[in-house]
Amino acid sequence: MKISLEEINKSNYEQVCDLDVAENQQGFVACNMWSLVESFYNDNHTCKAIYCNDQPVGFFMWVQETPTKVSIWRFMIDESHQNKGIGRVALSQAITLIKQTSELKFIEICYNPKNPVAKAFYSSFGFEEVGLDEDGEDMLAVIAV
Repeated sequence: MKISLEEINKSNYEQVCDLDVAENQQGFVACNMWSLVESFYNDNHTCKAIYCNDQPVGFFMWVQETPTKVSIWRFMIDESHQNKGIGRVALSQAITLIKQTSELKFIEICYNPKNPVAKAFYSSFGFEEVGLDEDGEDMLAVIAV
C-alpha cells in the first residue's frame, strides 16, 4: 500500500470533492468542495489529496496562520478507506511537510472534545491538549517544533 500526499489540480479535484466520511462523522468535517473554494480565496492555505495506490482517498488542508504557527484545518479519509492505517501514514507525511516551514514553532489541530478516538490518535503523534479554542467548542492540541 503506497500512501502519498499529492497536489489537487484539474485532473483530480472532482474525485477529491466526491470523497466523504461516514454519516456519523459528518458533523466533524467540512465538505472538501467548500474547503477547496475557501483555500482558493484565502492566502496561506495548502491543500493536498491523500492517495493510496494512485487513487485519492482523503484530503488535508492546513493554514499558515502566523510565521511561527501552522494549523491543520481539514483532515479526512473517505468512509470506504478508513481503518486501514492510511490516516496515520498521511498525517505523519503532512507533519513532515509542515515542519519544513521556516520559522515554524507550533503545529495545531482542533477536534471535538467528546471524540476520544481523535484525542488518542492525535496524542500518539505528540499533540498535547492546551484547552478549548477561542469559540469554546473544539479542543485545541499542539506540537511544539
